[in-house]
Amino acid sequence: MVDALHHLAVAATTVATSSGVHTIALLCLCAAYLQGGVNKARNFSGAVAEMRQFGLAPAAPVAVATIALQIGASALIVSGWHRWLGALALAAFTVLAALVADRFWSVAPPERQRVANAFFEHWGLVGGLLLVAWHDLGGHHAA
Repeated sequence: MVDALHHLAVAATTVATSSGVHTIALLCLCAAYLQGGVNKARNFSGAVAEMRQFGLAPAAPVAVATIALQIGASALIVSGWHRWLGALALAAFTVLAALVADRFWSVAPPERQRVANAFFEHWGLVGGLLLVAWHDLGGHHAA
């Protein structure tokens, strides 16, 4: 049994540490930001309306900044050029977005669970982004 687990660990290590898996993982981590940025750019009036819905003003410049951040920071992460900077930027953005858009504590019970799930899913993304920055800045030893 121990020998089989060892062989499984070796095989899993070979696959999980490949450059292809690394690239796929980074694309998955950035997928929501890339999709959001592209959709906002393609429907800019909708992006401006979304900013207004959340009380963000001036709405058009905030929408432009959001698009640039989502696409630009994702490009940094996926390309590896200043990956840590892109990861920290998206982590900060995601914290702010969760606090603005997913305020489950102020939502009526029928919607509260859905909004709470989105809020905590955003914190999962923050954790993944912080791990990317931590790794790229040299944090290779766990406490």
